[in-house]
Amino acid sequence: MTKDTSLRAMGWAQSFPVSQGVRAGRQWTREHLESLEWTKDTPEMVDAILLSVSELITNAHVHAHSDAQLILTWDSHCLHVSVHDSNPLPPTKQSEDLTTTGGRGLAIVDALADDWATHPQASGKTVTACFVPPGAPKPRHGEDVS
Repeated sequence: MTKDTSLRAMGWAQSFPVSQGVRAGRQWTREHLESLEWTKDTPEMVDAILLSVSELITNAHVHAHSDAQLILTWDSHCLHVSVHDSNPLPPTKQSEDLTTTGGRGLAIVDALADDWATHPQASGKTVTACFVPPGAPKPRHGEDVS
C-alpha cells in the first residue's frame, strides 16, 4: 500500500461565550477561510459555511445554554465545521411550523452541508458538518465526517 503524502491537514479552534453571540464566530471563520485557496472560487460555499457556523453556534447558545467551542479542520478533502457545547442531549430537528421564528438551524445545516453528524461526549456533544469543495468527491451518506 502506498502512503498518500499529499494530505495536509490544518485546523483552528476558538471558544465563543454566550455573551459574544454568533457574529464573532462568523468573522473568525471568514478570516480563517481566506487562507484556503479554493474559497476564492466558491463564494457561495463560503456563504453556506458561514450560515452553518451561525446556526450551530446559535444552537449551542440558545438550546444548550452553553459556550460554543468552534473547530475548523481542513483535510484537503473536506472542511469539517465542529461546534461543541456542554449539553449531552442530541440536537433534534423541529417540526416545520411556518408561524415560529426559530427552530430551523439543523434543517439549514442539513441543506447546506454535504454531510453532518452528532458525536456524544462525556462533556456534552459535538455537531460536525462537512463541506466538500466543488470537484472533490462527496462523502457517502452515513460516512464518518469527523
